[in-house]
Amino acid sequence: MRDDHLRGIARRQRHAELAAGFRWDVPETFNFGTDVVDAWAAERDGLALIWENAAGDAASFRYSDMARLSSRMASALAREGVGKGDRVIVMLPRIPEWQIALVACLKIGAIAIPAIEMLTARDITYRVRNAEAKAFICRGEQVGKLAEAAGEVPVRIAVGGAPGWIDWEAALTAGTEDYAAARVAAEDPVLMYYTSGSTGHPKGVLHAARALYAWRMQAYMWLDLEPDDRIWCTADTGWSKAGTSVIWGPWSAGACAFFYDGPFVPVNRLRLLDKHRITVFCASGTEILRLVNESIGAYDLAALRRTVSAGEAMSPAAAERWQAATGSLVAEAYGQTEALMMVLNYPSEPVRLGSMGRPQPGLDIDIVDDAGVRQPVGAEGHVALLTPSPQLMLGYWKDPERTTQCFTDGPDGRWYLSGDRGTKDADGYLWYAGRADDVINSAGYRIGPLEVENALLEHKAVQECAVVPSPDTERGEVVKAFVVLREGFAGDAALVTELQDHVKSVTAPYKYPRRIEFVAEIPKTVTGKIRRRTLRDLETERARGSGHDSRRR
Repeated sequence: MRDDHLRGIARRQRHAELAAGFRWDVPETFNFGTDVVDAWAAERDGLALIWENAAGDAASFRYSDMARLSSRMASALAREGVGKGDRVIVMLPRIPEWQIALVACLKIGAIAIPAIEMLTARDITYRVRNAEAKAFICRGEQVGKLAEAAGEVPVRIAVGGAPGWIDWEAALTAGTEDYAAARVAAEDPVLMYYTSGSTGHPKGVLHAARALYAWRMQAYMWLDLEPDDRIWCTADTGWSKAGTSVIWGPWSAGACAFFYDGPFVPVNRLRLLDKHRITVFCASGTEILRLVNESIGAYDLAALRRTVSAGEAMSPAAAERWQAATGSLVAEAYGQTEALMMVLNYPSEPVRLGSMGRPQPGLDIDIVDDAGVRQPVGAEGHVALLTPSPQLMLGYWKDPERTTQCFTDGPDGRWYLSGDRGTKDADGYLWYAGRADDVINSAGYRIGPLEVENALLEHKAVQECAVVPSPDTERGEVVKAFVVLREGFAGDAALVTELQDHVKSVTAPYKYPRRIEFVAEIPKTVTGKIRRRTLRDLETERARGSGHDSRRR
């Protein structure tokens, strides 16, 4: 299952050779817990995880440790009644219990739902009820967020313990190491990520076991991982990129992941890259932009041989400065929660700064129009994936209509439309042209405008509002809110702060509007719908005129 012949192949062969010689060979069954984690424990048993936090606590785990601990947790969950197909929300920060819990779910054949701790009680209640969660795993200090829906979740496990909850350590102690893992068919659902859309609540993106198998190709052909590598991906635990570059990708390649639980401090990032001899670094464009402003030469980054970035467009200037300081090119990739990385920059290929790269072997990615017709070089259209594809989601949880809307039939077959626009050049490199919907991508975080608008509308001062992306030099885009106030309220700096704090209190804090502008009216269509595109275009024009003015309005 570890595809020895593919390790390192991307650095030796050109893209055309990789694409021409590649054929999918998805197995009939695939359980990541046994076929990857347990298999590596038996074959090589190298380091799987190195962990450290801001307080200086540290730990390391071999594959055999992860195999043993995940089996114990799987047996503990099974004893509590969690079975194949049950949904388990894992809301943990960057701590080893996150990996243990996810692998335990996979061994059972349950559907793991990673979630970040920044979620509010309201966010959690929605996910619990929408997913009909059977189990919930979090730290003891976070259990209060489940208060409203606690009675709806039969199995509740707290890392560090909490009254009325099963203690994590007690569960591990009671578990057994000889747990008989479930038989998981390639099409069985095993993983779900919630991601923001342009309308309504976050949508659950449901993935099959075949996707976890297919995502290993990104570890070989983009991350360029081998068993002796140490990779640090800084993505938070609720995002699909953490799956690609923290667990599914690195462990499929038998590599070691570094996990750091602490705030973003640029000099600390550099110190940790040096201390842990990181060979592959995966970070957002925003982070790398911050790092290049530090004294990189003060740190020994000689071990670093590859830097990758995804989730947002990388600044070419920042990429050039990073390469000059470290000798490591920044290789971007393009992907989505619905399919993970689909377009890659390869170790064997020249990087064209600003480009997403070229399609992953085994995937037919192209630029198509609304009718699913491939577009010529230079023409803008939908970034689309020809189906079927093992990487692609099963669909949106409990939402067949929204799932159907993502596809269009063309002359070559059925295309999955990503919702992103782009172009291609004569050499097959793809270039991002923007979102087809109103989703805001701020420093790699996807934020749905309606979520922020709904939060603002709960404030007594807000009569109407509209939320759009606003260009920003550091984050690419930030959340900008246009607000119409109710009579009697003054649009001053104090109210801006009050509204921002209010949004932070009712939804995940990363979604708050960093810029707020008070206006007399919101532009609407003749049918009364908000014309976000008008406001988005206004922000774009303002940015062009001011050189990406990042001041709060």
